[in-house]
Amino acid sequence: MVHSNNPENQLDTAKDIVINAIGETMDLYGINRSVGNLFGTMLFEDSMTLDEMREQLQMSKPSMSAGVKRLQEFDIVKQQFTRGSRKQHFIAEKDFFNFFRNFFTRKWRREIVINAEAVHDSVAILDKIISDTNVDEATKSEALETKQQLVGTLPYYEWLDQLSDALESGEIFKYFPMPEETHKEE
Repeated sequence: MVHSNNPENQLDTAKDIVINAIGETMDLYGINRSVGNLFGTMLFEDSMTLDEMREQLQMSKPSMSAGVKRLQEFDIVKQQFTRGSRKQHFIAEKDFFNFFRNFFTRKWRREIVINAEAVHDSVAILDKIISDTNVDEATKSEALETKQQLVGTLPYYEWLDQLSDALESGEIFKYFPMPEETHKEE
Protein backbone atom coordinates (compact mmCIF):
# COMPACT_ATOMS: atom_id res chain seq x y z
CA MET A 1 0.00 0.00 0.00
CA VAL A 2 1.44 3.36 -1.03
CA HIS A 3 1.11 6.00 1.66
CA SER A 4 0.72 9.61 0.64
CA ASN A 5 1.53 12.71 2.65
CA ASN A 6 -1.73 14.22 1.43
CA PRO A 7 -3.96 14.52 4.55
CA GLU A 8 -7.10 13.48 2.63
CA ASN A 9 -5.37 10.33 1.35
CA GLN A 10 -4.03 9.62 4.85
CA LEU A 11 -7.56 10.00 6.26
CA ASP A 12 -8.90 7.54 3.67
CA THR A 13 -6.03 5.15 4.46
CA ALA A 14 -6.81 5.29 8.19
CA LYS A 15 -10.49 4.53 7.51
CA ASP A 16 -9.62 1.75 5.04
CA ILE A 17 -7.47 0.01 7.68
CA VAL A 18 -10.43 -0.12 10.07
CA ILE A 19 -12.93 -1.08 7.34
CA ASN A 20 -10.66 -3.96 6.32
CA ALA A 21 -10.33 -5.13 9.94
CA ILE A 22 -14.11 -5.01 10.45
CA GLY A 23 -14.65 -6.95 7.22
CA GLU A 24 -12.14 -9.57 8.34
CA THR A 25 -13.66 -9.78 11.83
CA MET A 26 -17.20 -10.16 10.56
CA ASP A 27 -15.95 -12.90 8.26
CA LEU A 28 -14.80 -14.73 11.41
CA TYR A 29 -18.39 -14.53 12.69
CA GLY A 30 -19.92 -15.93 9.51
CA ILE A 31 -20.82 -12.70 7.74
CA ASN A 32 -19.52 -12.34 4.20
CA ARG A 33 -16.41 -10.13 4.14
CA SER A 34 -17.94 -7.74 1.59
CA VAL A 35 -20.93 -7.25 3.91
CA GLY A 36 -18.46 -6.58 6.74
CA ASN A 37 -16.71 -4.02 4.55
CA LEU A 38 -20.09 -2.45 3.87
CA PHE A 39 -20.76 -2.16 7.60
CA GLY A 40 -17.28 -0.72 8.18
CA THR A 41 -17.82 1.85 5.43
CA MET A 42 -21.20 2.82 6.87
CA LEU A 43 -19.62 3.44 10.29
CA PHE A 44 -17.88 6.50 8.92
CA GLU A 45 -21.01 7.98 7.32
CA ASP A 46 -24.07 9.64 8.82
CA SER A 47 -26.33 7.75 6.44
CA MET A 48 -25.99 6.21 3.01
CA THR A 49 -28.21 5.28 0.10
CA LEU A 50 -27.73 2.06 -1.86
CA ASP A 51 -26.32 4.14 -4.73
CA GLU A 52 -23.74 5.75 -2.41
CA MET A 53 -22.78 2.33 -1.06
CA ARG A 54 -22.44 0.91 -4.57
CA GLU A 55 -20.28 3.84 -5.64
CA GLN A 56 -17.93 3.58 -2.64
CA LEU A 57 -17.62 -0.20 -2.64
CA GLN A 58 -17.84 -0.82 -6.40
CA MET A 59 -20.44 -3.53 -5.95
CA SER A 60 -23.75 -4.09 -7.70
CA LYS A 61 -26.90 -2.52 -6.30
CA PRO A 62 -28.51 -5.96 -5.71
CA SER A 63 -25.40 -7.00 -3.73
CA MET A 64 -25.64 -3.82 -1.68
CA SER A 65 -29.34 -4.41 -1.07
CA ALA A 66 -28.71 -8.01 0.03
CA GLY A 67 -25.84 -6.85 2.28
CA VAL A 68 -27.99 -4.18 3.93
CA LYS A 69 -30.78 -6.72 4.51
CA ARG A 70 -28.28 -9.08 6.12
CA LEU A 71 -27.05 -6.33 8.44
CA GLN A 72 -30.66 -5.35 9.23
CA GLU A 73 -31.33 -8.96 10.32
CA PHE A 74 -28.84 -8.38 13.12
CA ASP A 75 -30.28 -4.94 13.90
CA ILE A 76 -26.91 -3.30 13.27
CA VAL A 77 -28.10 -1.25 10.28
CA LYS A 78 -31.39 0.61 10.26
CA GLN A 79 -33.36 2.42 7.62
CA GLN A 80 -33.48 6.13 8.35
CA PHE A 81 -36.09 8.59 7.19
CA THR A 82 -34.55 11.53 5.36
CA ARG A 83 -36.89 14.43 4.66
CA GLY A 84 -36.93 15.49 1.02
CA SER A 85 -35.29 12.32 -0.30
CA ARG A 86 -37.11 9.63 -2.22
CA LYS A 87 -34.24 7.19 -1.76
CA GLN A 88 -33.88 4.87 1.20
CA HIS A 89 -31.17 5.93 3.62
CA PHE A 90 -29.44 3.54 6.01
CA ILE A 91 -27.39 4.13 9.11
CA ALA A 92 -25.01 1.77 10.89
CA GLU A 93 -25.01 1.13 14.64
CA LYS A 94 -22.01 3.08 15.84
CA ASP A 95 -22.07 1.98 19.48
CA PHE A 96 -20.05 -1.25 19.56
CA PHE A 97 -21.70 -2.35 22.81
CA ASN A 98 -25.10 -2.19 21.08
CA PHE A 99 -23.58 -3.86 18.03
CA PHE A 100 -22.28 -6.71 20.24
CA ARG A 101 -25.63 -7.01 22.01
CA ASN A 102 -27.69 -7.09 18.82
CA PHE A 103 -25.35 -9.23 16.75
CA PHE A 104 -24.53 -11.95 19.25
CA THR A 105 -27.93 -12.35 20.85
CA ARG A 106 -29.38 -13.05 17.41
CA LYS A 107 -26.58 -15.50 16.54
CA TRP A 108 -26.86 -17.28 19.89
CA ARG A 109 -30.64 -17.49 19.77
CA ARG A 110 -30.39 -19.06 16.32
CA GLU A 111 -27.83 -21.56 17.64
CA ILE A 112 -30.15 -22.44 20.52
CA VAL A 113 -33.16 -23.03 18.27
CA ILE A 114 -31.28 -25.06 15.66
CA ASN A 115 -29.37 -27.29 18.07
CA ALA A 116 -31.98 -27.74 20.82
CA GLU A 117 -34.53 -28.72 18.16
CA ALA A 118 -32.05 -31.21 16.69
CA VAL A 119 -31.44 -32.71 20.15
CA HIS A 120 -35.17 -33.07 20.82
CA ASP A 121 -35.80 -34.62 17.38
CA SER A 122 -32.90 -37.05 17.86
CA VAL A 123 -33.99 -38.00 21.38
CA ALA A 124 -37.48 -38.84 20.06
CA ILE A 125 -35.91 -41.25 17.55
CA LEU A 126 -33.58 -42.70 20.19
CA ASP A 127 -36.50 -43.24 22.60
CA LYS A 128 -38.25 -45.35 19.95
CA ILE A 129 -35.11 -47.45 19.51
CA ILE A 130 -34.70 -47.86 23.28
CA SER A 131 -38.32 -48.94 23.81
CA ASP A 132 -38.47 -51.25 20.77
CA THR A 133 -38.45 -54.87 21.94
CA ASN A 134 -37.16 -56.06 18.55
CA VAL A 135 -33.90 -54.06 18.77
CA ASP A 136 -30.75 -55.89 19.93
CA GLU A 137 -29.13 -54.93 23.23
CA ALA A 138 -25.96 -53.47 21.66
CA THR A 139 -28.00 -51.02 19.56
CA LYS A 140 -30.21 -50.14 22.55
CA SER A 141 -27.14 -49.57 24.69
CA GLU A 142 -25.60 -47.28 22.06
CA ALA A 143 -28.93 -45.43 21.66
CA LEU A 144 -29.14 -44.91 25.43
CA GLU A 145 -25.55 -43.67 25.59
CA THR A 146 -26.18 -41.32 22.67
CA LYS A 147 -29.37 -40.03 24.30
CA GLN A 148 -27.53 -39.30 27.55
CA GLN A 149 -24.83 -37.47 25.62
CA LEU A 150 -27.39 -35.36 23.75
CA VAL A 151 -29.50 -34.59 26.81
CA GLY A 152 -26.26 -33.54 28.51
CA THR A 153 -25.92 -30.68 26.00
CA LEU A 154 -29.26 -29.10 26.92
CA PRO A 155 -27.96 -27.28 30.02
CA TYR A 156 -25.52 -25.46 27.71
CA TYR A 157 -28.41 -24.16 25.60
CA GLU A 158 -30.29 -23.11 28.74
CA TRP A 159 -27.17 -21.25 29.92
CA LEU A 160 -26.69 -19.65 26.49
CA ASP A 161 -30.33 -18.53 26.56
CA GLN A 162 -29.79 -16.95 29.99
CA LEU A 163 -26.62 -15.28 28.72
CA SER A 164 -28.55 -13.95 25.72
CA ASP A 165 -31.28 -12.62 28.01
CA ALA A 166 -28.69 -10.91 30.23
CA LEU A 167 -26.97 -9.38 27.22
CA GLU A 168 -30.23 -8.27 25.61
CA SER A 169 -31.54 -6.69 28.83
CA GLY A 170 -28.20 -5.10 29.69
CA GLU A 171 -28.02 -7.03 32.98
CA ILE A 172 -24.65 -8.46 31.92
CA PHE A 173 -23.12 -5.00 32.28
CA LYS A 174 -23.63 -5.25 36.06
CA TYR A 175 -21.07 -8.04 36.06
CA PHE A 176 -18.95 -6.85 33.16
CA PRO A 177 -19.30 -3.08 33.18
CA MET A 178 -18.52 -1.03 30.12
CA PRO A 179 -15.17 0.67 30.55
CA GLU A 180 -14.97 4.40 31.03
CA GLU A 181 -14.15 6.30 27.87
CA THR A 182 -10.50 6.97 28.64
CA HIS A 183 -9.22 6.87 25.07
CA LYS A 184 -10.95 9.99 23.76
CA GLU A 185 -8.63 12.64 22.50
CA GLU A 186 -9.51 16.28 22.91
